Amino acid sequence: MQIQDKEMVNDILSMINGSLTTYASVISQTSNPQLRQTIQQIRNGDEQFQFQLYQMAEQKGFYKPASQAPQSDIQNVKSQVSQA
Repeated sequence: MQIQDKEMVNDILSMINGSLTTYASVISQTSNPQLRQTIQQIRNGDEQFQFQLYQMAEQKGFYKPASQAPQSDIQNVKSQVSQA
C-alpha cells in the first residue's frame, strides 16, 4: 500500500505546484485589489499545505530532495547574478 500512498502524495504535490504557478499568473494580471488579495490568500494557504505535505513525504521516504549544491557553486551563481 505504500506505493499507492507515495504515488498519491506525488500527484498531489504536482497538482499543487501547477496551481501555484497559475495563481502567480492570475495575480499578476488582476487589477481588482479585493480579488487580488483573495487569490493571494488562497495561494498562501496552498503554499503552506504544499510545504507540510512535502515535509511529510520526505519523512516517509516518498520524496528525496536533490543534494545541496557546494558553497562554491552558490557563490559563483551569486556573483554572476550580481554582475547582470
